Amino acid sequence: MTVGDAQKDRDEAARLPEGDVVAILLDQHARIRELFGHVKTSRGDERKRTFDDLRALLAVHETAEEMIVRPVAADTAGKAEADARNDEEAKANKVLAELEKMDLESADFETRLAAFEQSVLQHAEKEEHEEFPAVRAGCSEDQLQKMGRRLVAVEKMAPTHPHPMAAGSPTAQMLTGPFASMVDRARDALSKS
Repeated sequence: MTVGDAQKDRDEAARLPEGDVVAILLDQHARIRELFGHVKTSRGDERKRTFDDLRALLAVHETAEEMIVRPVAADTAGKAEADARNDEEAKANKVLAELEKMDLESADFETRLAAFEQSVLQHAEKEEHEEFPAVRAGCSEDQLQKMGRRLVAVEKMAPTHPHPMAAGSPTAQMLTGPFASMVDRARDALSKS
């Protein structure tokens, strides 16, 4: 992963209309790439803050994708494609929950983080090359803008910590997400005070 990869995502997002769901997701992919790099190079309190930012971004990003993008992708890219992305996200959610409990300075964390980064980036590549083009081709610009607004709204209410029991299922996300989000956001506020 390089800074160039993140910039490539941002450049592609900039070519799309502002508020387009794919543009929003590409910008988030760029931020995720950058955060992985910062977690790997930081130590101590800075590493914890950066990992917390990465964890929260991944949690809300994946929840919103599952709720807003996947139902559309099932129609435009095919059910198998949508199910594969949801399955990858469910597995990633479990690993993220394990990483969250680890000593961030341990060699085991470093090893697990590197493997997790590779799986997250492979997942993002599949979205960018298989899912997103199908969603863009199958939707009008008005629909893509509406999806972008819905994605942003869902992210404001999404959990900020991994919840493996709900991950990979849009229905489970809708049923447990609001309560989990409330608990997560209270937990985040308490940890910062």
